[in-house]
Amino acid sequence: MSHSKRRSHKDVSKKRPLIIGLGLSLGLIVLAGLGYAYQANTYQSHFLPNTYIGDLNVSRLTADEVNQKLNKTYDDLSFTLLVNDQEWQSIKKTEFGLHTDFSEELTQLLDEQNPWSWGGRMVSGKETLDLGEAAFDEKQLEERYAQLEADLTKWNQTLTPTKDATLTRGEDGFSITPEVQGETIDVAKALTAAKEQLLSGNSTLELNEFVKKPSVTADDPALKEELSQITRIANVEATYVINGVSFQIPSELIEDWIIYQEGDVTLDREKVYQYVTQLGADYNTSTNPSNFNSTLRGEVSVPAGSLSWTIAPDSETDALMADILAGEAFSRSPIAQGSANAGSPLFGDTYIEIDMVNQHMWYYKDGKVMLETDIVTGKPTTLTPPGVFYVWNKARDEVLRGVNDDGSKYASPVDYWLPIDWTGVGIHDSDWQPAYGGELWRTVGSHGCINTPPGVMKELYEMVEVGTPVLVF
Repeated sequence: MSHSKRRSHKDVSKKRPLIIGLGLSLGLIVLAGLGYAYQANTYQSHFLPNTYIGDLNVSRLTADEVNQKLNKTYDDLSFTLLVNDQEWQSIKKTEFGLHTDFSEELTQLLDEQNPWSWGGRMVSGKETLDLGEAAFDEKQLEERYAQLEADLTKWNQTLTPTKDATLTRGEDGFSITPEVQGETIDVAKALTAAKEQLLSGNSTLELNEFVKKPSVTADDPALKEELSQITRIANVEATYVINGVSFQIPSELIEDWIIYQEGDVTLDREKVYQYVTQLGADYNTSTNPSNFNSTLRGEVSVPAGSLSWTIAPDSETDALMADILAGEAFSRSPIAQGSANAGSPLFGDTYIEIDMVNQHMWYYKDGKVMLETDIVTGKPTTLTPPGVFYVWNKARDEVLRGVNDDGSKYASPVDYWLPIDWTGVGIHDSDWQPAYGGELWRTVGSHGCINTPPGVMKELYEMVEVGTPVLVF
């Protein structure tokens, strides 16, 4: 029995170290687990190992600690505008309203990480977190950009401007002035690019990339065609026919009227209007007398009368400009208002001539005397008005009414009536006159009409057509 007991004691002794070893291992595992759990708890509020935001190592840092580091980094960020790789202006990004407080974003990133993965992250290598695009205060951004725009515009004014090739007027007319490659930049395009770069997180912009380039060069086909057009316009044969007389507008005058602006060829309307107005002053038969080769007195000057025209300056200016700009030779008569055509002679070879000095009347048809007679014109107190008139109506058996010098009214029946103006003056028979011609007008003159012997008046009435010119002088 004693032998048996000794064997049992020996077996127990052999098992005790194994139990102790197992206990120690379990203890280490528990401790290790507690340590891992402790670290996991730490990473509830700290970033995992090997964590980066951009180039910044944020491992084992709290969101607040990282925010402080980012604040300093972002506060120092600048946006630099370069000219030929040299700094022109450097602006703190915070001046554009760059947000530098990332507390909310960092807290969200912390919430998204698995704190129990810290062990694996120790050996897994670098992991970079994204904060997203930089945020800017919109109002502050726009205000600073407005200032930048002002700075760029002011700077542009010191630079050689870029110029397109264009047409210019010289001593020898119009010619092409070549383009100029300047230094000025396109401010609008530069500002747009600057904003894009800034919002994308970039820090530089080369302004030379936005130097304006000529949009029109000297060899531009459209520019050459415009020069050809101007040449055609300047050299156009522009002919006027006024009162049957032709004359040409001088080419140098037309060239002076030409305006070229931003590819558009037109005429200076004010200058053309002045020219047309001067034509009216020189040729309007409503204000200018007409020269007439009379039967007995040679060439006389006959004042304007009811047969006349006046150039319509606005309508004629527009029409003349249109003809010139067409670039084709033309001949025109001015647009006019009145009783006659501005292009034709006011009177030709068919007319009635009334010579008040000689108290005589002739009717010419196609240059031949068809009828002539002595007459009696208006008395000294009611003189017959001189002028170029025309027969505007023919009437039989009319009663002519008016007022005598003493204020009494008169009514004179006539058989034949040819009115020649709008005031009541005309040619008619006058059976009350004892004789005609000489100085009778001084004593028995009319109220302004041309008194004609009845027999002769009948012949004249039958010969004359409405519209026949009547020259009284």
